[in-house]
Amino acid sequence: MSDSRLFKILYYLLDRERATAPELAAEFEVSTRTIYRDVEALSSAGIPIYAEPGRSGGIYLLQDFILDRATLSENERQEVLTAIQSIFATGYTGGKEVNESFNH
Repeated sequence: MSDSRLFKILYYLLDRERATAPELAAEFEVSTRTIYRDVEALSSAGIPIYAEPGRSGGIYLLQDFILDRATLSENERQEVLTAIQSIFATGYTGGKEVNESFNH
């Protein structure tokens, strides 16, 4: 998992509000499965990110979510990344598996 990709996904969604997994996969040159793993890692770290299946679905952040790039120092950014990596390393899935139907 690329640490900077997680932040780039957040910034991408903040700029565009919603994106599909294939769109994000193409943007960051990874598989759609990797995007769903990244979404799960961000969600497990407390970022209000959601994925909805279907024609009008997509990946998006909670409407009121704000992440100001200027508010995070490099040290704070590293702390957030360490927390995300720690959660991801434990295999924690929040008590559920990522829906495989998103894999299309």
